[in-house]
Amino acid sequence: MGEPPEITRRTLVGALAAAGAVSLVRPAAGVAAALTATAVSRRWVGSLSGESEPVLAAGRFVLVGVEWHGPREARIELRAKAPNGRWSPWAVASTLGHDSDGSREGERGGPLFGEPIWTGTADRVQLRSDRPVHGVRLAFVGLTAPAASTAAAAAALPPALPVLDAGPGQPPIIARRAWAHGHARPRHKPEYGSIKLGFVHHTASPNGYGAGEVPAMLMAIYAYHVHVRGWWDIGYNFAVDRFGRIWEARAGGIDMPVIGAQAGGYNAESTGVAVLGDFMNVVPSKAAVGALERLLAWKLSLHGVPTSGHVTVVVARASASYTPFRPGAHVSLPRVAGHRQGDTTDCPGNAFFARLPSIRPRITRLAGTPARITLDTAPREATAGLAVSLSGQLTLLTDAPLAQGPVELQQLERDGARTVLLATTDSQGSWNTAITLRHNAALRALHRPHPATVSDWREISIAPAITLELVSTSPPRVSGTISPSKSHVTIDVYRAAKRLGKPVSHKRLAVANGSFQGKIEISQPGSFVLIARSHRDSTNAPGASTQLAISVP
Repeated sequence: MGEPPEITRRTLVGALAAAGAVSLVRPAAGVAAALTATAVSRRWVGSLSGESEPVLAAGRFVLVGVEWHGPREARIELRAKAPNGRWSPWAVASTLGHDSDGSREGERGGPLFGEPIWTGTADRVQLRSDRPVHGVRLAFVGLTAPAASTAAAAAALPPALPVLDAGPGQPPIIARRAWAHGHARPRHKPEYGSIKLGFVHHTASPNGYGAGEVPAMLMAIYAYHVHVRGWWDIGYNFAVDRFGRIWEARAGGIDMPVIGAQAGGYNAESTGVAVLGDFMNVVPSKAAVGALERLLAWKLSLHGVPTSGHVTVVVARASASYTPFRPGAHVSLPRVAGHRQGDTTDCPGNAFFARLPSIRPRITRLAGTPARITLDTAPREATAGLAVSLSGQLTLLTDAPLAQGPVELQQLERDGARTVLLATTDSQGSWNTAITLRHNAALRALHRPHPATVSDWREISIAPAITLELVSTSPPRVSGTISPSKSHVTIDVYRAAKRLGKPVSHKRLAVANGSFQGKIEISQPGSFVLIARSHRDSTNAPGASTQLAISVP
């Protein structure tokens, strides 16, 4: 590819009280330091055939990932050398299968990215490939660690909220702020889909990490996903460590159907759990497997999804390249799927994947009999100030109704879900109510008591209410109102006919405190129809007044 071996460095400033980064050859037992920054650097390698010479990084790092331009099937491995001279085990660095957040990553001719490999503190890396590859570049993530912080070491890991008693009960989940500390901010607000299945992943990183290293591992993975691959946030929805602890990963709410970047082609229909480690030849610890089982039993149950059997999902056209299927294909996958069952990858490792058939029945036994709640809205597009009908059903997955069940109608806001209405189911499990809105909204239904369950989010588009009146015909003058108020409206003028065609003129009128008025230019006599319109913006759908007939002499 002819690119010079330049090194670029970017420092991401921000406090991070978390675990110290140490060599995986000699894992730490606890928290070593307060990390204050991450640094991302890149090193051009070029072509690779067989085993490379050691590549010196710009500085010490704790995680490294490989980028290359082909061939796609290449198996690239790497190992890292600690400052004490010891080499880590070889790890596969060319695992594919993750989707990107709206970018064109992975398309024909573009670079390929492997999984980020946690190395512990190291200063150089060595590569080897089973075939010649070209366009190779390394990305290093470093975490600076100054003086030890006993306060950070002693701090309790905060729990993620809310706590919703679905399935076997919500397992303890460590809040994102335990590793992000407000400095691993998403680059884009969360987006929501639906949960139909759960994907099981491994991170392809060495297994000998200490308990205190996990926050640093998550921070480093975040830095790689965001600042190297350009994603919105860390790709996984949840992470599980070898000590059986569950960590909130991607932001957006543990009780939400957050779209991740964890299973190319299926992100909008799934949740993704990564077990930290490499499980090609060894299985995860008993504690990790138990935590995974409890997490998926709870998460799938919360969204009213069976934990057994298969479900048909549609391969997203924009990211079908990560899968072995054609764009738009209908694919049957297990409710608890290994990553490799949907995408072209070895994830979650041969040994782990072989255990999934024994894991699935335990998840189903834990889940018991979950509930399901639905939400229907009529209409889906409404005018500000007019009531929108909300209704749904609350049943067990056996279809048995849950009578006299409390239902909360929640609205999605910047800081999470807020309850705005209450309802109660009847003897058939049905419920209904109505809401009046002024702006676009996303709503969901929640049944909070056991068995807790949430519906998918339903988006309702709200158009401003616009009135239009004729003030005079000579000259033509109009006035009107718009609520919610906007900066301006546009008056479209049409020749009167059974079907309106192309406007003969437009006039933009300024709005002040929800009111507007002004003269309309009509150059010829005749019968006309006037409509006041507002454009779509961040809070409302396009709006339009009723037709106003006018005759111009």
